[in-house]
Amino acid sequence: GGYVANSLAIMTDALHMLTDLSGIILTLLALWLSAKSPTKRFTFGFHRLEVLSAIISVLLVYILMAFLLYEAVQRTIHMDYEINGDIMLITAAVGVAVNLIMGFLLNQSGHLHSHSHSHSHVPQSSSPNAAQSSSHGHSSLAVRAAFVHALGDLVQSIGVLIAAYIIRFKPEYKIADPICTYVFSILVVLTTVRILCDTGVIILEGVPRHLNVDRIKEDLMKIEDVYSIEDLNVWSLTAGKTTAIVHLQLVPGSSSKWEEVQSKARQLLLNTFGMYKCSVQLQSYKQEISKTCANCESSSA
Repeated sequence: GGYVANSLAIMTDALHMLTDLSGIILTLLALWLSAKSPTKRFTFGFHRLEVLSAIISVLLVYILMAFLLYEAVQRTIHMDYEINGDIMLITAAVGVAVNLIMGFLLNQSGHLHSHSHSHSHVPQSSSPNAAQSSSHGHSSLAVRAAFVHALGDLVQSIGVLIAAYIIRFKPEYKIADPICTYVFSILVVLTTVRILCDTGVIILEGVPRHLNVDRIKEDLMKIEDVYSIEDLNVWSLTAGKTTAIVHLQLVPGSSSKWEEVQSKARQLLLNTFGMYKCSVQLQSYKQEISKTCANCESSSA
């Protein structure tokens, strides 16, 4: 519709919808990849393909956005363009209607979901279905987040509709079309910059934003018979799948309790901190020799 009407505002609105579509495709891709078994070459599986897909989709959106911004600047400078106000108005009205329907469906889904679980008075800690209740809570939050996002899309579509109305009945104010492109391009950047940051952290094997390494170390040190933490590495295979490798040193004389310590450490990492996979390495206490003293001895010899 934007191409036929020669409206950059509608094309930029469609570009924002493309970012939403990319998010849905990435979610489906993640679900599909999670069912794939690791191979001899890819022992971690194919979870990082989701990250690669996210980067490619965002780069594609930026290329299209750069083209639209260039056209908007040219139109602002030269003002030598015509817009079909009728087609723009119809397309914008359809966009608003679709966003209204989507927001209504998401709102109804959120209400039905919360109502179906509102009569449970059993605390999660004592309920055998605590994990299931937690997943229902996360699903409800996801629906609410999608509803809020749909409201944002609705506001943008209403903005396009207002611009279309102005251009249809006041063609001399056609500058409203490139102005919408400038505003919506900022919204596209704000939508995608979080994706780029998260994928960058995953590629650089950084610690996910919801985890605190110092907190993990403190809790590991509280385990009985743990003397020190020699090494701790935490990173993400992909969004929501965190992996950890920890190397613990046992207190002197407690090497016989290594199975109990390892079990507690794994339970802490998997259950408390929600790790997807973890590896716990243990060793008996060994007194370290100071490097400075060793250097002094070698120099004196």
